[in-house]
Amino acid sequence: MRGFFNAVKKIKPLYDITDKLVMLICKLLLIADIAITSMSVAGRYIEWIPDPAWSEQMVLTFMVYMAVLSATLAIRKRAHIRMTAFDTYLPVWLVKWLDLLADVAVLALGAVMLVYGIKVCQSPLARFGRYESIPTLSRFWMYLPIPIAGGSMVIFELEQIFLRLEDIFVPEER
Repeated sequence: MRGFFNAVKKIKPLYDITDKLVMLICKLLLIADIAITSMSVAGRYIEWIPDPAWSEQMVLTFMVYMAVLSATLAIRKRAHIRMTAFDTYLPVWLVKWLDLLADVAVLALGAVMLVYGIKVCQSPLARFGRYESIPTLSRFWMYLPIPIAGGSMVIFELEQIFLRLEDIFVPEER
């Protein structure tokens, strides 16, 4: 059994690259968010700085991207809020299986977000709808974070499920 888990661990660099890519995207979105917000606020008070009409919608869209992508990063680091009040009262083996069940449920949610997010992105609403303040920009970009986050959730949850199974079936040698 240990050989199987050691063989599967060889794809860990792929998870690390995905993690770094998602983190880079979040950082760039945060920088863009701050820059657009600063320009918008300054444009209200300083005459020669423009206050574009599209700034509010772009800031909100970037915030949605950051929210769903940072949630996937929390999955990788096991930093999501969880109910652990009863963990001290339950047997350790049961807590491990319940954590695995929770990871499978989040994996299912990620799969639903991926599949239905793609369907929404392909819908006429996304393809032909437009931002009010940027008529040349499709609403596709507003719906795109859902399948991206779903895909990232699936990737990171597969890693977490693998680690939980390893913890259950290959206990640490003392």
